[in-house]
Amino acid sequence: MQALPGFRDFLPSDCAARNYIFARWRDVARRCGFVEWDGPVLEPTDLYQKKSGPEIVTQLFNFTDKGEREVAMRPELTPTLARVVAAHEREFRKPLKWFSIGQFFRYEKQQRGRLREHFQLNCDIIGETALAADIELVALCIDIVRAFGFTEKDFVVRISDREFWTEFLRSQKVAPERWDEILQVIDKFGREPREKTTEKLGQLADPVLRILSEGGKSEKLDQLVDGLRARGLADFVDVDVRVVRGLAYYTGIVFEVFDRAGKFRAIAGGGRYDNLIEQLSDGAVSIPALGFAMGDVVLGELIRETASAREAMQKATAAEQKIDIYIVIAKEERRADALAQIQKLRDRGYRVDYPLAPDKVAKQFQTAEQLGAGIAILFGDEWPQVKVKTLATREEVLVLHDEIITRVANLL
Repeated sequence: MQALPGFRDFLPSDCAARNYIFARWRDVARRCGFVEWDGPVLEPTDLYQKKSGPEIVTQLFNFTDKGEREVAMRPELTPTLARVVAAHEREFRKPLKWFSIGQFFRYEKQQRGRLREHFQLNCDIIGETALAADIELVALCIDIVRAFGFTEKDFVVRISDREFWTEFLRSQKVAPERWDEILQVIDKFGREPREKTTEKLGQLADPVLRILSEGGKSEKLDQLVDGLRARGLADFVDVDVRVVRGLAYYTGIVFEVFDRAGKFRAIAGGGRYDNLIEQLSDGAVSIPALGFAMGDVVLGELIRETASAREAMQKATAAEQKIDIYIVIAKEERRADALAQIQKLRDRGYRVDYPLAPDKVAKQFQTAEQLGAGIAILFGDEWPQVKVKTLATREEVLVLHDEIITRVANLL
């Protein structure tokens, strides 16, 4: 039997790579003052329909549970975040700076960079309208990608502002009910034939295509870039008004992260969604918010395709998988003594392994090397002394068994 289409098995090396990504996500988010939270993997289907409309059901793993409730495996985190914030926002000082690392599911055609399950980092700032929050969020996103060894030559954050376009549409006297339709067309610019875009835009085609070709001016975006420049991060961003994010709930600054070579799908994306929590809470709570998401699939592909990032990951995962000590049991009558010492060493936090069954001494030392052990301790004819061998230098010394802990502390 095989895994279902679009789902992955995680062998030890895959788990090590996944944990490497998680660790850097978590480390950078915490350095920036974000705290971790999570929600349930199963939610009422209505929660996602309320945000994305009834058509979202075709992309969900949904079913009727044994309590006759319509439920779905979560395809994203934002609706859950809105529900939780609406219920608990009075319990926390604002702004909230929250992050989460979880698994998500979408029933859609699998392709490069998009599977039916993936892990995703979500970072959100709740309760702040100032542009400083947008700058902080974009800076966090840049720092997270940098944590994997990527530079401004490897990736770019394309930033835009939905308000730039809504102001333009207002100046063109376009009815507000058509704004989302027009923004969807702009969002697909470059992915559809120009003739089709022109046809969809109608009388707006000339001014819109002129802006898309020449760029647009936005004081807010200039201020955002200046804020990033003050942090030394301006070289990582490009103002690109073609980025509008196709999701209707965005209300302000939006951004997407791409590799400079253009080989992959977006690495991350997000923006400001000031009205969504009010919408999803049926007006119970009105609070501004902004956030972004970064998946493990595209990021993992980019790491594997980039030699320096791949080597950094391999070095880090190899170091993480190494053990500290391997116990060589040369005489089986010493196994009980060895196990007693193994427990003491493990209790002190050392990573210790040993042969579960009798084996040749040479093979045990070979296993110690393969596991990356720093030292090997041999229990044999020397008892009550044991032989402590530093594997990197091949240096050996005899130590009384009750002095092992002290000796190990000096060597590791």
